[in-house]
Amino acid sequence: MKKILITGKSGYIGLSLDKWLKNYPNKYSIDFISVRDDEWEKVTFSNYDVVFHAAGIAHIKETEKNADLYYLVNRDLSYQLAQKAKAEGVSQFIFLSSMSVYGVEKGVIDKSTPLEPKSHYGKSKLQAEKLITSIEDKEFKVAILRPPMIYGKGCKGNYPRLVNLALRLPFFPKINNKRSMIFIDNLCEFIRLLITDCSRGLYLPQNGDYVCTSEMVRLITEVNGKEIKMTELFNPIVRHLNVKTINKVFGDLAYEKTLSHYNGNYNLYDFKSSILLTERGEK
Repeated sequence: MKKILITGKSGYIGLSLDKWLKNYPNKYSIDFISVRDDEWEKVTFSNYDVVFHAAGIAHIKETEKNADLYYLVNRDLSYQLAQKAKAEGVSQFIFLSSMSVYGVEKGVIDKSTPLEPKSHYGKSKLQAEKLITSIEDKEFKVAILRPPMIYGKGCKGNYPRLVNLALRLPFFPKINNKRSMIFIDNLCEFIRLLITDCSRGLYLPQNGDYVCTSEMVRLITEVNGKEIKMTELFNPIVRHLNVKTINKVFGDLAYEKTLSHYNGNYNLYDFKSSILLTERGEK
């Protein structure tokens, strides 16, 4: 049985992973630890095979006043946890990083895309990656995850904002874009495979197919019993507006698909099934 310690007692991904692994009661044992204060330093890590570090600062507006917090939590705390895990004999440390480390807001990310984060969030995550991987060795395996937008029932961030928009608007621009996203259950299965295989390295998991924002909105409204009209009337305006929010919704932002392959199928749910599960809890 693999013994897993997850950081962050209230984190969406950590709680989702715990729920997912409960489908395998004889294979995994899960405990949580809070890292909001220094109490975690008193916990013995030697009882665990894996530390999944999912806690961090995200989904808050960056300001000059809170900039230091990103580095204290996302970088320094992450490194301290990794050092403790290694010192106490943990075999695998999984670090939840982000697509933000590339600093790309539009286009396709491939193996030649440079790491040039623009936000404090992205910079702190990248610096943490470098520190953690610097202490890796044969006995201490490090796996870095850089997932794209994560969505699922109860998630935070851009998805619930999009749902709110979809259910309020009578019409929505019909634009064929492509974005990398990953459904929470697919991500949890990916992490389960990493743990089972005790894998190390850099991973960019995503759904099997790119997501078109307009199609996502159409499906969300359909699942919720609403109707929305798709129109191309505003497409010329949308395409020429160089506004960050517009780019986030309608622009292309994707991982090149070959970057996301793994020796095991983790995309258990297709796009339509994932929206049904997210909105209604059913396939």
